[in-house]
Amino acid sequence: MRSLLGYSRALIVTAVEAERASVLDGLGLGEQGPDALESGAAVVVTACGVGPAAAAAVTAQHMSIAMQEGAPFDVVISAGIAGGFAGRVEIGGLVVATESIAADLGAEGPDGFQSVDDLGFGSSRIDADPGLLRTFRPALPEAVGGPVLTVSTVTGTAHSKELVQKRHPDAVAEAMEGFGVGTAARLWPGAAFGEIRTISNAVGPRDRAAWRIPQALATLRDVFGALVAR
Repeated sequence: MRSLLGYSRALIVTAVEAERASVLDGLGLGEQGPDALESGAAVVVTACGVGPAAAAAVTAQHMSIAMQEGAPFDVVISAGIAGGFAGRVEIGGLVVATESIAADLGAEGPDGFQSVDDLGFGSSRIDADPGLLRTFRPALPEAVGGPVLTVSTVTGTAHSKELVQKRHPDAVAEAMEGFGVGTAARLWPGAAFGEIRTISNAVGPRDRAAWRIPQALATLRDVFGALVAR
């Protein structure tokens, strides 16, 4: 296929195969074999596994191989389904991250949670590339923009939701890979990073019966259909 959004080569990282299949379907690629990375395919879609560590490792691996092969990626997108914060985005809706935040990276103390920023050990935030965000806007006018949280343990109680929202009142969604993908991507100067999420459930008390995973996957497919049409 031709390049995505005017970038010469794109890497799209999902957590699981169901998300990867939806992205490939939206792009009109159907199946993509393991040789796509080394063959210089204009768009490579990979499933990295769940969580920020797996996301960072697989993203870094793919970007290293692409660089060695002389066909580096100039855009990296973390994509998949997520939990949305009620009142910010609807189930089945779409979120484009303005920044990806490692929401549980830090330490607990007598005064509550302290982020790595508070501790002076680095930053828990990775901004989305401004140029990529400008490209997303006309293609995805329905998208809700805002911070997307990356966690290793998803929020599953009313109490934990309250604590998370107190720390991150502007957050629109919670997922598990964005910060990891972004951490790896920013090691390569010139690679634009962004995160796209479609909403399968509300953040809060865990209620699998209320999840709408097929709806979120269908939205994910349509999102990449809209992007490839630009």
